[in-house]
Amino acid sequence: MSANENESGSSGSNPNKINAITCTAPVNIAVIKYWGKRDEKLILPLNSSLSGTLSQSTMRSHTSVMISTDFTEDILWLNGRQEKIDGRLQHVLSEVRKRATKNYSSADKEARVHIVSVNNFPTAAGLASSASGFCCLAYSLSQLYGVQGEISALARIGSGSACRSMYGGYVKWEMGVKDDGADSIAVQVATENHWPEIEVLILVVNDARKDTSSTAGMQQSAQTSPKMKERVTTIVPYRMEKMEKAILERDFQSFGQLTMDDSDDFHSICHETVPAIHYLNDTSKKIIHLLRELNKLSGEIKAAYTFDAGPNAVIYLPRKNIPEVLSLVLAHFPSHSQSTSTEEVYFRGNPEINQLAQKWKPTEHTSSLWNATESSGIGLKYIIHTTIGPGPQILEDPSDFFIKTKTGFPK
Repeated sequence: MSANENESGSSGSNPNKINAITCTAPVNIAVIKYWGKRDEKLILPLNSSLSGTLSQSTMRSHTSVMISTDFTEDILWLNGRQEKIDGRLQHVLSEVRKRATKNYSSADKEARVHIVSVNNFPTAAGLASSASGFCCLAYSLSQLYGVQGEISALARIGSGSACRSMYGGYVKWEMGVKDDGADSIAVQVATENHWPEIEVLILVVNDARKDTSSTAGMQQSAQTSPKMKERVTTIVPYRMEKMEKAILERDFQSFGQLTMDDSDDFHSICHETVPAIHYLNDTSKKIIHLLRELNKLSGEIKAAYTFDAGPNAVIYLPRKNIPEVLSLVLAHFPSHSQSTSTEEVYFRGNPEINQLAQKWKPTEHTSSLWNATESSGIGLKYIIHTTIGPGPQILEDPSDFFIKTKTGFPK
């Protein structure tokens, strides 16, 4: 719903303006990580970063926003629960209202908003829910208030990596150098159609809220990790240049090596932080070992792992390699490994891919890797198969709108 139609016939704000809108926004998973800020309030990073935007068919934030002078306060409902509107969300709302188009009256700009947002995947579990959530919010509010021009910075002040979800395909977040953050924005490197052969497997090890938040973790690392200075001044600039080149040239061998190197480097920094931060667990480490061995025995990079601030593995790989890699994963982490999922729910993706994986016969060079040994307590919650996808989308179907327009409260 993206027009000013409403069931009661009165919205309390300018009838010529859009009074309600529903949008969706994607998750993005960094291949060159953002870790550390030079400005906490504006969320200006110590280094640039680069990510792939994932398809919204499997993971997305879905947000409805309604504006009215009849509302007495700004209210947010997240995943069915009313949440406190904290400083970051208030900051986003304030900046959007400042940039509302001139044909909005003062009353329009100060009208309150009701926001209902739902993630179709776990929140705060290291699966980039804050990125998709704040991107969706900033995009929805920008459309509602008629904000013109560059808007990725609005998502950034909510959650840094959210700016990268403003575009599909492969996106870099330029660190910028200006004190006001005007040049710390997202830039699309390549569209979602540029490299269709690359797809993604997500191995969900734990979908519970993580012990150390990304915000707290990067503050600790910036203050105490001895490797941070070299990373932000030398290592990341080099990798950013090489990664962008690899994407534009569709060079998976370079892309994969850079992705794994940066993930390893990021978690090494976390380990050397005081006190040490351990986002990876035994299952995470086993996944790393399996993929390293598969790549080594194959004589090429078949799949590239990366881990954000959590134990869940994201694997970038060419579509042709998915049956082999999925077969290896299933050999070591069968669907009964945590006894919580049916086969259908355990693998969340194209059933044909799962069938191909079940029938896969490893080569003579790699067959030893399929000899799984029992490991008590090690397993996966579920596996997601997805692709690279587009940026935020506006939904026009009224059935997708989460707010009752008569009352302004959730359906």
